[in-house]
Amino acid sequence: MTPELVRCGWVTSAPDYIRYHDEEWGRPVRGDDLVFERLTLEAFQSGLSWLTILRKRENFRAAFAGFSIPAVAAFGEADVERLLADAGIIRNRAKIEAAIANARVAAEVPGGVSELVWRYADPAAPTPKTLADVPAVTPGSKALAKELKRHGFRFVGPTTAYALMQAIGLVDDHVADCWVRARAV
Repeated sequence: MTPELVRCGWVTSAPDYIRYHDEEWGRPVRGDDLVFERLTLEAFQSGLSWLTILRKRENFRAAFAGFSIPAVAAFGEADVERLLADAGIIRNRAKIEAAIANARVAAEVPGGVSELVWRYADPAAPTPKTLADVPAVTPGSKALAKELKRHGFRFVGPTTAYALMQAIGLVDDHVADCWVRARAV
C-alpha cells in the first residue's frame, strides 16, 4: 500500500480501494461460494460506487451467511425482510431477491458456478495501456452474461459479467505500468 507505486487510474486515495486493488482485484478466485460472493457483490454494485460495496462487504458476508450457496438458497421471505431491515447492506428488494434466486440456481449448475464462469477466462486479452483502453463490455462478457441468464441467474448483464471477470482474474485489466501487472510478468 505504498503510495508511490503506480496503480490503475480508477484507484483513488481511499485505503479500501488501494487495498482491494493491490491485494485482490484481478487475482484468480476459484470455488463456488467465492465466485458466488463476487457475482452477488457485483450485482449489488450495479448503479453504485464499488467503494460503497467494499465498505459494506463484511456486513454482506454476515447477512448472507458467508455467501454459502446452500445457506443462501434456503433463505425465505423472513430472510428477505431481515435483509431489507439491515442497514449494513444495500437494501434493494430486487437485488436481495436476485441474490437468493441466484444461490438456488448456482446450487444446480452442473460442475458448479466457478467452473461455469472460468470457461470464459481470457488470459490473452490485450494489456490496457491506460484506463481508457479498459472496456466495459467484451464479447466474452456478453457470452458469459448470456450463459448465466440461460441458467436462470439474474442481475448479470454484460457489464456486470465483465466486472466479475476483472475482479476474479478471468482477464487482467491492470494497466501496463501498474505495479501489480509488472510484478506478475
